[in-house]
Amino acid sequence: MKKTGIFVGSFDPFTIGHHSVVRRVLPLFDRLVIGVVGDNVHKPYMLPAEERMQAIRQLYAGEPAVEVKSYYGLAVDFARAEGARFIVKGVRSVKDFEYEREQADVNRLITKGEVETILIYAEPQFSSVSSTMVRELQHFGQDVSALLPPL
Repeated sequence: MKKTGIFVGSFDPFTIGHHSVVRRVLPLFDRLVIGVVGDNVHKPYMLPAEERMQAIRQLYAGEPAVEVKSYYGLAVDFARAEGARFIVKGVRSVKDFEYEREQADVNRLITKGEVETILIYAEPQFSSVSSTMVRELQHFGQDVSALLPPL
């Protein structure tokens, strides 16, 4: 049986921090599904989910272990649908850690321990990089190419 993990987020845009997480967790799994949130009404997206997915697919075109899919609803339901026992989350700060720890506790509770969360700490040089910051810099006309993975 293949070890499958999911890495979920809005990825608007998919940053060098996200890319770092994927690169570092790939050795843990036979299959990593990057789940792009398609219905998160709490964040105004610049790009439709299909465009975000296409950019990520291009980035990992040469990596057969990576799949990119959209999902709607709870991450644990997406994990179950993909046959994944693990949800991967990146953590940049104490604030991120507390939020993700609470989510992991709830996910473990509602899945009765069937789905575990793996927290991967940001590499120091990426600890300030966020999709929100990248979008804001783009809005003000700044070059953000150094904050995005090369295609």
